[in-house]
Amino acid sequence: MLSLQKASTILGAFSADQPEWGVRALAAHLDVPRATAHAYLAGLTEAGFLRRTPHGKYRLSWHISEMGAQLTAALPWFQDARALITRLALEVKSVAFLCLLEGEDVVAAIRERHPDADIDLPLDIYLPATATASGKLLYAFNDITPRTFEACTQSSITTLDEWKTEVARVRRLGYAYSIEEWIPGQCTLGVPYHHGDQVVASIGVQMSAQRYLREERQIRERVLHIVQEAELG
Repeated sequence: MLSLQKASTILGAFSADQPEWGVRALAAHLDVPRATAHAYLAGLTEAGFLRRTPHGKYRLSWHISEMGAQLTAALPWFQDARALITRLALEVKSVAFLCLLEGEDVVAAIRERHPDADIDLPLDIYLPATATASGKLLYAFNDITPRTFEACTQSSITTLDEWKTEVARVRRLGYAYSIEEWIPGQCTLGVPYHHGDQVVASIGVQMSAQRYLREERQIRERVLHIVQEAELG
């Protein structure tokens, strides 16, 4: 059976720019053997998440759309948040994202990339909580202590003492950042998105470390202003 992480990686490869994949192309994209890619695609097709085209390639099935519609209908704030992600991507000229919690899992529910962004759109859907801005923020505001620490890079948090210090900083500042803790050469900034009195998601931007460190103050002030303006409006 496909693991959730493998399934999310496969499904994340499908996009508006790349709506269908063949076995050979997907294997090369994911750097896995063709037999493995075929097994992934066949399993997701059997489960109803993909459909095979007359040309022998694979596309997302309408089952995905139905599930997405059910999800957004259950979250009254989701459509406004989606529009906010588009605005962030356009105005900051970066990758913009919305992440939320599923239990203790940090899920990238929305991502958009400005054409001039200096990094590619990440494909990961489940993110390491202790190495990402969204993970730090969502765990801090939901008072969750991580069970493990994932050492993604040399800058990742790996001890409980480091984590407690970071959580105290996030709560004090009201936002979180990750400087090359998840992906070498990249940084993320996450701010809380409120629905009523509850923090329901983390919204923010992702870009190269070079740009973030050069423009950190301007980027942070712009993101905070855009999100706060949207929440008040």
